[in-house]
Amino acid sequence: MEMMDRFNAVALNLLRIMAGVLFVPHGAQKLFGMFGASPAELLSRQVAGVIECFGGLAIVLGLLTRPVAFVASGLMASAYFMVHVYEGFWPIVNDGELPVLYCFVFLFLAAHGGGNFSIDGLFRERRRKMW
Repeated sequence: MEMMDRFNAVALNLLRIMAGVLFVPHGAQKLFGMFGASPAELLSRQVAGVIECFGGLAIVLGLLTRPVAFVASGLMASAYFMVHVYEGFWPIVNDGELPVLYCFVFLFLAAHGGGNFSIDGLFRERRRKMW
């Protein structure tokens, strides 16, 4: 069973890192006009850009993973219901697969944390050794 535990730990860390890496550019588009987009003018989109860009970076690093992932999950749920659902309920119809997938990946990370290869894991290990 030890081999499966190692695989699970590696898979969790890879999921966290890749989800964060792929999330950051969405915020960079909104905040800085990168990747062929113009910067967001609406305050709500700027707030979303901050959560996506800096929250994604925090998730990559595994810093405050649970609360940041929870907020990011809520952002993606609201994005789906505020933007995509008006084109039809099903994500395949309304081009909402990405927000739904991010929502549930971040919800998983909020429940499970950042894993051992994270800043959160480093602090957890230090606390454990102190006691």
